[in-house]
Amino acid sequence: MSDFIYLASQSPRRGQLLEQLGIRYELLLADAMEDAESLEVILPNEAPASYVQRVTRLKLEAALKRLKRRGLPVAPVLCADTTVALGRTIYGKPADAADAQRMLAELSGKTHRVLTAVAMGQGKRREQSLSVSRVTFSSTGAHQIREYVASGEPMGKAGAYAVQGRAAAFISTIAGSYSGIMGLPMFETAQLLARFGFKP
Repeated sequence: MSDFIYLASQSPRRGQLLEQLGIRYELLLADAMEDAESLEVILPNEAPASYVQRVTRLKLEAALKRLKRRGLPVAPVLCADTTVALGRTIYGKPADAADAQRMLAELSGKTHRVLTAVAMGQGKRREQSLSVSRVTFSSTGAHQIREYVASGEPMGKAGAYAVQGRAAAFISTIAGSYSGIMGLPMFETAQLLARFGFKP
């Protein structure tokens, strides 16, 4: 058994959360030739939970192929994907500042869900878990939203916000997993790691 895992994610937050669990990891990032963005395309009428779990499975398969292709030492691979949903509407990463403003305006004064799927794989084995949390935004004015978007923080974030950043000022209540909203639910991840022989 290996004493480390591969983390197939560009998110520095996921790396920090793994370190918090005391897990040694190496990054296994996509090559320039891989079209990682195409994995996140939403299918027609796809439910948010189905979407986030399917994307995470695709990311894991792509990472396992990458591991084999590079001839790296064998170890379990961990992937995760986070999405924000209001009803059945999926909010991915904003395309630009205007898109980020639109998303935040639609989430303002409402309760939405944050879904993070985590998957681990090695050889033919696959394990997956899903964390669902609820986040309530206070009513946020257009000026506040514009200022927040101008900070650049919403870019590259599902739902156009980071719970651990300035957006915390907009959040009145959270029910669920704070680490899951950040991008890697600690409880579910620790359970998956334990199934692969790691003791967080």
